[in-house]
Parts: sequence; structure tokens; C-alpha cells
Amino acid sequence: MVADVTLRTGRDLARITAELRRMNNPELKKRFRQELRAAGKPMVPAVRQAIRQIPSKRGYSADGLRGNMSRAVKLEVRTTGRDAGVRLRVDGRKMPDKMKALQAYMEGVKPRWRHPVYGNREVWVQQPPQPYFYRTVEPMGLRAQQNIQRAADSVARDIT
Repeated sequence: MVADVTLRTGRDLARITAELRRMNNPELKKRFRQELRAAGKPMVPAVRQAIRQIPSKRGYSADGLRGNMSRAVKLEVRTTGRDAGVRLRVDGRKMPDKMKALQAYMEGVKPRWRHPVYGNREVWVQQPPQPYFYRTVEPMGLRAQQNIQRAADSVARDIT
């Protein structure tokens, strides 16, 4: 069975929000944001778990690289502007200094990841990527899209 889903674009979400603003109904606006957040919420713990399961010789440490990356997983809901929508990201701004791009290297988005061995700048190693993000989010994407569509349709019905 194939689910037929028509996605709303960011413009559609922005239009719904503009109409909510004109209606001046704070309860409906709040419900819309809550429903959008609930649509993406199940992905956050799944991505955090995938990050924790990245293989390491030292094992998982809450204050290590994987711990910092799992704390940087963030769900954003925007209902205004061109980027209106629900976004899940591993936010580099929440990573420690000099580690702000490591999540992209770990995923394999950036081409080469090399670092000194235990801080010895004479000896460098290249580390292979360990993809974790897209393979975790992709299977959950259709369900999230359906939930976002359902939330937008529900609020659009209440507006009209």
C-alpha cells in the first residue's frame, strides 16, 4: 500500500500563520505550533540514540564527542518567513569550540576528517565517516510529513 501525501510548502505554512495572526486567536496559534512540534518530536530521541551507538574504541561518554553531538540535536518549528516548517538538526552552534563542524564530518557530508593522534601534531590520522543522521531520519520522514500535513489541514479547517 502506498500513502499519497501532498506536502505543504513553507509558503502554505506561512499563509496559515498569517491568517492566524489576522484572526488574533492565540489558542489556535499555540495549538498549531504544538501539533507541528509533536509531528517531529519522535525523531529527536531516535537521532540521539543513533549518535550514541556510533562505534568507538573508548566507548560512549556523556562529555565526549558523541555526548556533545547528542545534546546538540534540536527540533525547530518556524511558522513565519520563507523557511517555515519543521526542521531537525544537529546544531553546530551548540558544539564546543573547534568541534562545530564535526557532526558533518561524522555524517560524511564534509569530504575528509583528519585529526592529530592524542594531540600530537606530528602524527595525523584520517577518520572514516560514521553516517547516523539520514539513515535514522529517512524511515521516519513519511510519518512526520503525514503528521505535519494533518496538523496544517486541521488548523486550515478551523480558520475557514
